[in-house]
Parts: sequence; C-alpha cells; structure tokens
Amino acid sequence: MGVDDWAWRKGSTYGTIIVDLEQREVVDLFPERAAGMTADWFKKHPGVEIISRDRCGSFAQGAQEGAPKTRQIADRFHIVKNMREAIQIQLSRAPGFCARPLLPTDGEEVASVRDKHGGAEHRRLTRIANQRSRQAVFDHVRALWSEGRYVREIVRQTGFDRRTIAKWIRANTLPERSASAPKTTSPRHFEDYLSRRWSEGCVRGRRLFQEIKARGYTGSFSNLERLLAKWRNPKSKTVNLKATTAVPNPRPVDPATGRSISPIVAAALCIKPRGMLTANQAAKVDALKKDWPELANMRRLAMRFRGCSKARASVNSARG
Repeated sequence: MGVDDWAWRKGSTYGTIIVDLEQREVVDLFPERAAGMTADWFKKHPGVEIISRDRCGSFAQGAQEGAPKTRQIADRFHIVKNMREAIQIQLSRAPGFCARPLLPTDGEEVASVRDKHGGAEHRRLTRIANQRSRQAVFDHVRALWSEGRYVREIVRQTGFDRRTIAKWIRANTLPERSASAPKTTSPRHFEDYLSRRWSEGCVRGRRLFQEIKARGYTGSFSNLERLLAKWRNPKSKTVNLKATTAVPNPRPVDPATGRSISPIVAAALCIKPRGMLTANQAAKVDALKKDWPELANMRRLAMRFRGCSKARASVNSARG
C-alpha cells in the first residue's frame, strides 16, 4: 500500500490518500493528515505486507502503530524528490546562487574563535563578512549605474531583485538592515533586567535563567549562556578580517531570457536526464555547468543515483 498526502488547499490543508500500488487504484481518502486515522485504517486491514510512504513523521507513526510488523519503505518518487531538495539546498548556499559569500576567501585571514557555548565568535565573523560582501555588491551596483547601465541589466548581472537595485541606486550609502525587536525567545528581550542583575553580582546562569523564565522568557538555557559568555569574556581574541573587495559572481543566467536561474530550477534540471531535456533546458544545463563547475559533478552523481534506483526497481519487478 502507498500512503501519501493530498491537498485540499496547497500549502494550507492536506488530507491522506491510500493507494493499492499493485492494482494502481485509490483505496481510501482521509480528510486530515493524522497518524491516528492512518493507524486505524491499517488495524482494520491486517493483510498489508509493505507500506510505501514519504518521510512524513505522522505516516511513519501511523504505520508503526497500526501495522507494527509491516515493512515500511520509501518509494522511488520520494527518494528522488528528497535528492532534488538536497541539491536545491546545496545550490542555494553556493556563492553563485546566493549572490554573496558567507565567509571571506582568497587569502583573507580569519582567527575564528569557537567557544564552548556554540561558536558565537564564528557567527559574529559571518555577520561581518556578509555586511562587507553586501557593501562590495552595493559599490558595484553604483558603479554600473554611473556607467549608464539600465536597472534591468544590473539586475541580470548581480542576481539581486529589482526593488533592491532601485533602492540602492537612490541611496548614497548602503542602507542598514532594519533589526526587529527581540522576542521572548531571545534573552536580549530581557537584557536590561539581566544587565542590572549582573551588575548586582548575580552571574550564575542557572539562577538568571530561572528569574527571566518567571518573567516570560521562552527560550533555552544555552541561548542565554551565549549572551552571558560575551559578558564573562569581554576581551575576545583579536581578529584579522580584511575587507573583501571582490564582487561575488552573479547567478548563472538563462541564455534564452537573460534572467538568473534560481536554485529551484537548477535542482530540477540537475536530476533530469539529458534525453528528457528540451532544447531550452539543455542550454540552461550547459550554462549552469559553465558558470558553476561543481554542478557537473553533482549532476553526474544524481544521474548515477537515478540509474541505480531504476535498475533496482527493474530487478524487483522481474522477481515479482
């Protein structure tokens, strides 16, 4: 039996569908995506030997409760879907797709200080690198505008959206990002109180945690400890972080439209065999491989994975 969800309203409300994969027929539909309904159905149908499902936790729980001795597997469709999502995440982190590097490279020296509370210094360096990278792109945008380039062309070259480019063109300096007010999940929401208690000599993390928890704090103890670690060690190690001047590579561009290729589209093309690509899609793949060589290796591994999954399916069909 195959268990999956179906949408009453995509992105909002989902139900459950049960399919007989051997007969290729829909067996039942549930109005909700709940473990209890799935478990009850399998309890009423004890003859099921194999359950094919996606990675949804409620389906796994329902199958385990309703048919604990039944074998659970992931079907090829969902395995390939998981691979595409993993590729999309990897591409979105690549400098060419995210439009700016997360940390400086090319010989820049970074004395990364990782403390026992989770690497607060590393996160600070990441923020600094992001700010300097944004400044480099901002300067590049201003230079292109001074050369008489159109907004459309600047958007195409940098990979940033039109609204951001228009705002940067009007500004003489890089606009600061507006910081939202800290929520009760953040210890900074209680920073005034913590600062006062710290000055009074209360420096025990557990005690401070209990005190702000009584005042509405809903975050974790480790989150509070990261803030207190900065107060305990105000003199951090010196960090030599050279300002980056290189402009990040823009996103790969679709040769047909001149628009940037998003990580979603790139991931979908990465797992599609060459014989199934249209002429436009094949051109996009070639552009991606040219602008981001790592994609070629990623695509090769994806094709090997697809081949292995199909070969295994063929063997199982022959045995059946």
